[in-house]
Amino acid sequence: MRDFDLQPAKDLGLPEAERARSLQREPGLFSLLTSHLWWGVVRVYLKVFHRLRIEGREHLPSEPPFVLVANHSSHLDALVLAAALPARHRRYVFPISAGDVFFETKLATAFSAWCLNALPMWRKNAGRHAMGQLRERFVAGDAGFILFPEGTRSPDGELQKFRAGGGMLVAGADVPVVPCYLAGTHDALPKGAALPRPRSLKLTIAPPQRFADQANDKAGWCAIATQLEARVRALRSSSEA
Repeated sequence: MRDFDLQPAKDLGLPEAERARSLQREPGLFSLLTSHLWWGVVRVYLKVFHRLRIEGREHLPSEPPFVLVANHSSHLDALVLAAALPARHRRYVFPISAGDVFFETKLATAFSAWCLNALPMWRKNAGRHAMGQLRERFVAGDAGFILFPEGTRSPDGELQKFRAGGGMLVAGADVPVVPCYLAGTHDALPKGAALPRPRSLKLTIAPPQRFADQANDKAGWCAIATQLEARVRALRSSSEA
């Protein structure tokens, strides 16, 4: 249970369009109502149309901060991961999405911010400064993230090399990082497809890892990326066994 601590919203006073794109965005009443309705529909859709199965839900941390990391081959991936979370977590957990895809137009920005609760990562500016802003919020303990360390959707469903950016976010921080593997999302909605197909989906969640002792430098970031990639690959092998 979170202790009550009244503080001004970090995005207070920002124009609506700028607030929607802000990495410090906090949920308001409108976004909470919109999100509640949206996720109710999404959960029914995933259960009925895709027969979603989730294994290892008990490994999800009881409260943020935490990071979910997973393979990425479909726009369904973030929906499945967020839908697996308890409703009380969704206002605090933010999928990190490509700004040049999900925040380019006013309509896309509104949908991504107020329905998906996504935060933008501009791929042309995804360096240490951008990750540093996310890390500050993460370490402060008021947010969790959904992260795809491959950086982009796999074109063929095969797991790609994990980039070091995820390591930049969590190195030296005593917070749980939860490896996950998504099966079936590429078959259901591959890159380039306009509409999803009725394919079964499965999410496997592993026990969390921590990287508090890992150096917060390039070598440490790469080491974390390598460890997380190996864990997700292992989840894939066990899921397909």
